[in-house]
Amino acid sequence: MIIDFHTHIFPPWVQEERDEYIKYDPCFSLLYSHPKAKLATAEELIASMNETNVDLSVVLNIGWASQELCRKTNDYILDSISRYPNRLIGFCSIQPKDKDAAIIEVERCARAGARGIGEMRPDIQGFDITDKMAMLPLIDVIMTHNLIFLTHSSEPVGHQYTGKGEVTPSALYPFIVNFPDLKIVCAHWGGGLPLYALMPEVARALTNVSFDTAATLFLYQAGIFKQVSDIIGSDKILFGTDYPLISQDRIIVQIQSLELSKEDKSKILGGNAQKLLSEVKGSEFAPQI
Repeated sequence: MIIDFHTHIFPPWVQEERDEYIKYDPCFSLLYSHPKAKLATAEELIASMNETNVDLSVVLNIGWASQELCRKTNDYILDSISRYPNRLIGFCSIQPKDKDAAIIEVERCARAGARGIGEMRPDIQGFDITDKMAMLPLIDVIMTHNLIFLTHSSEPVGHQYTGKGEVTPSALYPFIVNFPDLKIVCAHWGGGLPLYALMPEVARALTNVSFDTAATLFLYQAGIFKQVSDIIGSDKILFGTDYPLISQDRIIVQIQSLELSKEDKSKILGGNAQKLLSEVKGSEFAPQI
């Protein structure tokens, strides 16, 4: 089984009014101002999955600045997972600065079948992910509904790229330590955070944390897979593409070509995701490997 844990879809009306949302929202503008930046609908993602033999995809929202846009685009994700219940798993977005409204939206999305919250962008949305007391009410409701929290991540060093941002390990680590029982997925290899698990205390802190491989072709040499597997174990790695930024088959081909065991490749491509999703409320539909 192949599960892509990091894809993005948008409703047709966002595609049609793209220029307006570029003007209106800083996260959307950062990611999609370039005319070659692709936007995909649920149907386009399903077509890609059929072509590349991907069984399930986690569809993520983005870190909209306004709670209103979070809610409107969440509606599309919730509608998409209802239309493709055996192919798509929905994660919804919130604006934590809106406090009560964000909590209400988490509850609404959970009741409608969402399995997580993300992809969050604290650097652009303007909330402090390291502030335990500010985050506590929101994390409490996320944990009450047994949802996964997926956050953008980026490296504190290295080359610049569109959307890199400032959600580095120095921000991620205190958040993880503050909420050790929360199921967390750090996108884009956690900005290199798993490499710090050579420190015993960091390894212990990452008990409930996984790392997706979204956009890995733009970030690291292929050796990152073996390095992270050796440090924290292959069971912490989730195959993710960042579709439509990168076609799903490109990272599948890369993983299949790695000098890893067949078992490790199987876990990375889908087994780890299946296990994580099976721990989340309402994911009984996930097929068995």
